Amino acid sequence: MSRNVLFLWAMRLKQLEIKGFKSFANETVINFEEDVIGIVGPNGSGKSNIVDAIRWVLGEQKSRELRLDSMSSVIFNGTKRRKAGGVASVSLTFENTKNLLPTEYHTLTITRMLYRSGDSEYRLNGVTCRLKDITSLFLDTGIGSNSYAIIALGMVDDILADKDNSRRKMFEQAAGISKYKVRKRETLNKLKHTSEDLDRVEDLLFEINNNLKSLEKQAKRARKYFELKEKYKSYSTELAILKIGSLKQQQEELRKKLTQEEDHYRQYDVEINTREAALEQERKANLDKEQALSERQRELNNLVGNIRGMENDKRMQQQKQQFLEDNLQKLNQETANAKVRIRQLEEDIEQYRSELNGEKRIEARLEEELNQAEERLETIKKDHGQLKAGLDEVVSQQQALERETFELEKQKAINTNQIESSQRELKRGLEEIDRRKTEIVGLQDKMKTLEAQQAERQAAVESLEKAEEERQQQLEKTDQELDDLNKQRTKVNRTLDARRNEYQLTKSMVESLEGFPESIKFLSTAKSKEWNSETPLLSDLIYVKEDYRVAIENYLEPYLNYYVVPDLEAAYKAIRLLNSTQKGKANFFLLDAFERYVPPMAMLPDTQQAFDLVETDPAYRKLVAHLLENVLVTDQEEIKGAIEDSDYVLLSKSGRFIQRRYSVSGGSIGLFEGKKIGRKKNLEVLEKEIRKLEREEDKLSSSYYSLKDRMDQLKARRTEREIQEARRQLNQLMQEKTAHATRLENFESFIKEAEDKLQGHTDRVTSLDRENEEMDGLLRVKKREVSLLKERIADTDITYRDVAEKMSAASTAFNEKNIEFIRQQNKVSALQRELSFREKQLQEATTTVSGNAQKLEQSQLEIRELQDATDTLQKQLLESYDLRKQREAKLTEAEQTYYKARGGINELEDQLRKLNKQRQDAQILVNTLKDKVNDVKYKVGSVAQRLRIEFNIEINDIINEEPTLGMPEEEIALKVDRLRGRLENYGEINPMAVEAFDEMKERAENITKQRDDILQAKSDLETTIKEIEETATLQFLESFEKARLYFIDVFRSLFTIEDTCDLILMDPDDPLESKIEIVAKPKGKRPQTISQLSGGEKTLTATALLFALYLLKPAPFCIFDEVDAPLDDANIEKFNKIIKKFSKDSQFIIVTHNKLTMAAVDTIYGVYMAEQGVSGVSAVDFRDFEHSTTFEVKEQA
Repeated sequence: MSRNVLFLWAMRLKQLEIKGFKSFANETVINFEEDVIGIVGPNGSGKSNIVDAIRWVLGEQKSRELRLDSMSSVIFNGTKRRKAGGVASVSLTFENTKNLLPTEYHTLTITRMLYRSGDSEYRLNGVTCRLKDITSLFLDTGIGSNSYAIIALGMVDDILADKDNSRRKMFEQAAGISKYKVRKRETLNKLKHTSEDLDRVEDLLFEINNNLKSLEKQAKRARKYFELKEKYKSYSTELAILKIGSLKQQQEELRKKLTQEEDHYRQYDVEINTREAALEQERKANLDKEQALSERQRELNNLVGNIRGMENDKRMQQQKQQFLEDNLQKLNQETANAKVRIRQLEEDIEQYRSELNGEKRIEARLEEELNQAEERLETIKKDHGQLKAGLDEVVSQQQALERETFELEKQKAINTNQIESSQRELKRGLEEIDRRKTEIVGLQDKMKTLEAQQAERQAAVESLEKAEEERQQQLEKTDQELDDLNKQRTKVNRTLDARRNEYQLTKSMVESLEGFPESIKFLSTAKSKEWNSETPLLSDLIYVKEDYRVAIENYLEPYLNYYVVPDLEAAYKAIRLLNSTQKGKANFFLLDAFERYVPPMAMLPDTQQAFDLVETDPAYRKLVAHLLENVLVTDQEEIKGAIEDSDYVLLSKSGRFIQRRYSVSGGSIGLFEGKKIGRKKNLEVLEKEIRKLEREEDKLSSSYYSLKDRMDQLKARRTEREIQEARRQLNQLMQEKTAHATRLENFESFIKEAEDKLQGHTDRVTSLDRENEEMDGLLRVKKREVSLLKERIADTDITYRDVAEKMSAASTAFNEKNIEFIRQQNKVSALQRELSFREKQLQEATTTVSGNAQKLEQSQLEIRELQDATDTLQKQLLESYDLRKQREAKLTEAEQTYYKARGGINELEDQLRKLNKQRQDAQILVNTLKDKVNDVKYKVGSVAQRLRIEFNIEINDIINEEPTLGMPEEEIALKVDRLRGRLENYGEINPMAVEAFDEMKERAENITKQRDDILQAKSDLETTIKEIEETATLQFLESFEKARLYFIDVFRSLFTIEDTCDLILMDPDDPLESKIEIVAKPKGKRPQTISQLSGGEKTLTATALLFALYLLKPAPFCIFDEVDAPLDDANIEKFNKIIKKFSKDSQFIIVTHNKLTMAAVDTIYGVYMAEQGVSGVSAVDFRDFEHSTTFEVKEQA
């Protein structure tokens, strides 16, 4: 017991740090400084999350044990106000003052972190470690994620129900036999592997013993073979020394010749570089000349455009001047007509004034005579008044009739005057209408002229606008064409560069026979009477378009290195040459063997025959048809299915797969695949394509610069100013036309109104004539009645009659004078109106003459200005014509200079082509010499390779040695051939037989020894397992018995001394695997099983078991997560007392809702929701409030 107490106080839980774990978003620190710590708080506040954090940091790997769906859910998931966390971190700190844990640190902190990305890490005192390190550190200490130190309410039922054998596991932890079980499991695994190794060794020994006898015979035969080979090696080495000496001499001679030819080649190269530099300089200079030519062409185009603009301006000004002169002539004519009219009007006015003065005098005279007649009439009336008494009635009638007659005559006189006035108005109106009609005719002619001029100007404006629109369209079109041409040039230049590079690469590959074996390179350059080095390879005889080249090349790959010879004899000569020179092997197609070959027809849906895609000479078509027999090409890039019941071979167009009836091959396409087939043919095709592209590039460049010149011309031909001037003139014409149209409309309105007035005058004259005729009839009647009255008066009295006659004569005279006077008044009024009308016309004519004079002056001024502008333009045009001649001459000079320089460039290019041909010939000669040098090197290499391969002798080891046998080369060669023949005819041997026999014999001995070691190891393992079982069994039984007694003691302290309980092993014969049964019978109860106990009794029973295990092997701390929930107050008291009792030896952390439990703890940590979804912790030390009734809760940072 003292050791356990020492352990507990030597190892103590100090602090828990949580951040980003579940609901603890903020960094939270809980200090475990007291013995009993309570964790309280409302449901859902996060109390159990503290227990989960401790379990998690101790290595819990099951998310279900942490009440989660997945382990990533331990990271704070965020709230409405907070974003989700990126990492969950929990740190648990222990005090290790006595170094009971196997570490030198007095304070030990374990940390576990999990990132949102899924990465996790464990740390010991800040140093990254493994979970295994932490588990090993706490092994058999009672601390762990699944130890009895952490108990939740649900685990009480698991312990009592022995779910997942949990009761057994707790006992093993407390008994300290977990490590024994682990060792036993590991030892059993080793025993299993040892048994398997023993079986394999036995099988291997059986096989080795069977092979030893066979190897012994092979080893004897091999030793004899090696003796012959050693002799063969001696003679071969001597022969190699002789050959190397001869080859060294040949190589020295070839090197000297090669050095000379390389000097020639370098001279050609220097000269070519010099010419290319000169050509580049010429091209650059020519480019400057070309740019100068383009600049001068542009300047000339701009000048021509300006000249055209000035010519248009001059033409427009001349047209405007002509228009003004015509208008001036018309104004002069109108002014002359107006002046004639003025003279006529002045004469008429003078005449009317004279007549008016005369008529006014007559009017005055008539007025005086009228007054005199009136006076005479009044005198007679006085005399007549005395006599009229008797004749009043008759006289009254006479006077009435005379008055009526007077009125009628007066009205007739008025009507007559009105008729005469209307007739004069008619005459004057007709004259005015005739004059206005004449003016209308003139205005209509003027309108027609203006309309014609407007149409002409409108057409000119439309033509200019259309020309400008066409110019803009041509500019856009030309610009687009320039852009397209530039793109085409760029594309052609890129293609040309690519083809040139491909040509150089292909040419290099053809010259160096890249990708071909040394035997092919040798035969292609060999100088022999028996072999024609120009004999073609299959790869040179066929050509395939680029789309299908890779597919055909991949299929024909094994045959591309074959020579195509006429017959067997030519092939045999080549083979004999290769054999004599030791140059390797070569393959040959015999053309005469295909003379009777008839290719079959083969076709599948959506395919084409591969033979149809190959171009070759007629002499080789049967050979190619044979090679591509039943080979089809498809455009599809996916394998659709197996080829059934046929011998077809299916190629994909891209070459990615080759499908046969029973097999398929394929994969990625290499960068240089498709480059081997038809190289020479491809060179010709590339050369033709390069020439074609060069011609196309020249043509495109010519078109480009031609279009560029045209673009410059279009830009120089600007017509905005001409269009503006034409529009201004058109607007001026339209304004003038509008003024004339308005005037014409006014004249027509005037004529219409005048004709209406004339019609009114005519109707009035007719009406007045009709009234006068009626008055004449009435006057005759009235006069006849007056005569009758006069006769009547005459019959009455002579005297009175005389007086009456006088009065009648006087009255008649007065009436006549009065009528004459009224007529004269009307005549004077008519003359006054005529005079006013003529004066108004005179004023209008005078205004017209004055206005025309101003217009004439303005027109003459404009004509002078236009003439001055025209003269200035003419002068500028003459200067521009001279400048154009100068620029045309300069352009011609620049063109001659450009084409002359172009001719020089062509000449340099011809020289370069000749030099390149000479350099190419020199290159061929150099390459030939290099090939010969390489051939010598190859021969030396062949000798060296043969020595290295056959005898593992490096040539440098013998290159300076002298022959030692003193035999001729031919005799040594003969001996070498004989020994080689013996070796070749010796039959098959196992060259490794001797070594293999020795090795296998040694191996058999070693394996036999290993078998003995394995047998010993197996025996040792079985002994170890037995010892482990005995030790573990003994320790378990001792621990079980102690735990049983502790259980009874604690159980009775929790219940009563009379209560019965026990722990029973269900299988005493196998205590290490036996289940453990709990017997608990409180006083007065006889439950059949422990499950029939109440919740509180179960909890107390489980608590008794846990504390019994604590007494057996105390843990540094114990965590109860709401274990006291089922207990009533009485049992709570018991529970708290036992906690207090054991707290002297160990720390207790209790998560509870029970107030009695809260009162019994030393320190309380209250867990609450600081905000929705975020937990916080506050600490309270109850010991400070033993005698207080209230206390405050302070939130812990």
